[in-house]
Amino acid sequence: MIYILFIIMKKTKLSPADKLKIIRKNIDKIDFKMLKLLENRRKEVLKIIKYKPKSKIVDQKRIKKMLNLRCKKAKALKIEKFIITGIWKAMINSFIKLQRIKYK
Repeated sequence: MIYILFIIMKKTKLSPADKLKIIRKNIDKIDFKMLKLLENRRKEVLKIIKYKPKSKIVDQKRIKKMLNLRCKKAKALKIEKFIITGIWKAMINSFIKLQRIKYK
C-alpha cells in the first residue's frame, strides 16, 4: 500500500504539501502497527514476572546481547545503530519500569 502511494506521488503532479500529507499518513500507519507490536511485547514482558525474582528484573548480560543482536540485524537493513540503540534502550528501560510496578 505504501509503495503504491509512492508510485502515485511520483507520477502525479502533487504539491509538496500534498506529498508531505501522504508521507505523514504512511508514517502514522506504520506507528499504529508498531503500537500493536508493543502491546504484544508488553504482554510477554509481564509473563516474565511469574518466572524470575524481583531482584533479577534487570539482566545486563541479556540487555547487552539483545542490543548487539538488534544492531546486527539493523545493519543488514541499513538502519543506523544510534536509532536502534536509542529506541531499544528506551523500550527496555520502560519495560523494566513496568515490571517493577507490576511485580507482585
